[in-house]
Amino acid sequence: MSGRSALPPAERLAWLRLIRSENVGPITFHQLVARFGSATAALEALPEIARSGGRARPLTICPAAAAEREIETVARLGARLVARSEPDYPHALAAIDDAPPLLTVKGRDELATQRAIAVVGARNASANGRRFAREIAAELGATGLLVVSGLARGIDAAAHEGALASGTLAVLAGGIDAVYPEENRRLHEAIAERGLLVAEMPVGTVPQARHFPRRNRIISGIALGVLVVEAAERSGSLITARFALEQGREVFAVPGSPLDPRCKGTNRLLRDGATLVESADDVLHELTPQLGAPPAERQRAAFAAAPAAEIGPKDLVEAREIVLGLLSPTPLPVDELLRQCQMSPAVILTIVLELELAGRVARQPGNALTLI
Repeated sequence: MSGRSALPPAERLAWLRLIRSENVGPITFHQLVARFGSATAALEALPEIARSGGRARPLTICPAAAAEREIETVARLGARLVARSEPDYPHALAAIDDAPPLLTVKGRDELATQRAIAVVGARNASANGRRFAREIAAELGATGLLVVSGLARGIDAAAHEGALASGTLAVLAGGIDAVYPEENRRLHEAIAERGLLVAEMPVGTVPQARHFPRRNRIISGIALGVLVVEAAERSGSLITARFALEQGREVFAVPGSPLDPRCKGTNRLLRDGATLVESADDVLHELTPQLGAPPAERQRAAFAAAPAAEIGPKDLVEAREIVLGLLSPTPLPVDELLRQCQMSPAVILTIVLELELAGRVARQPGNALTLI
């Protein structure tokens, strides 16, 4: 990808320290680096930004020694860290606003930049559903598409098995060393050798419920489209499909019996406009126009101008109160906040950054904010 280069070791360490610091998520990370020019400079500015947002106690910043230990542990596992700014980071994933700044990867590195299709579905999948996922994954893989899934039991595992010969990418909910579920240990090991394992969470992290939506947005972000084979009305696969729509990806679904609760989610996707899939040709027909240039990376907001240059300290305090008054425990999209505030976006976004680092607001999926 043009304009991308390997990070110097010192800046790579700073990237890891920054993303592992308290209250720093992917969007906050990218805004900080854009504003200060480097992760090294952003780390120095963190305490003052948090204080400006009203934080009383010191912000916990990841120590250099802890980051160095993580890098050493990753290397001992035969894995490595890849930064969003580097050429071997998944190109499609780099185009989404909340792309992980760093990924831990293990396996065939060249697969990371290959064109991909995600295949996901129910954990308690039917025998027919698993067979269909295995066969269509093999067919799609044979065309040169990388099959991506989440290494869960059921449809995910079947898709990985079907595409193992051509190459498959598994996005893990925990650390790169965390095998979950245990029944997929052999598949986990096979993908590490013949495919590619990818993890956002630190090494040693055991998957928890809150990690799975974060994993799902990576699955859809890496792919050109998401194929849902079987899914109940409330399932993680539908979350992945929702992320795909938000990211501008295609959504595909396999129709199923209305008598099978595992098909209610996929049938609803079809009613809502997903592309019906009965064979690999149905997927390829929709994706063919996208198999040219890689997705254009979005231009993120620039933070070069300091807010104090636009309004004085007193006005900045008033603006901060306006922002806090508009926020609540109900998620409010950042775009709507900007519209209602009717002030300089640079000022509002800087205030949001301060409040987030202070721990007074939290960022939700879809770039929405909630008051804590």
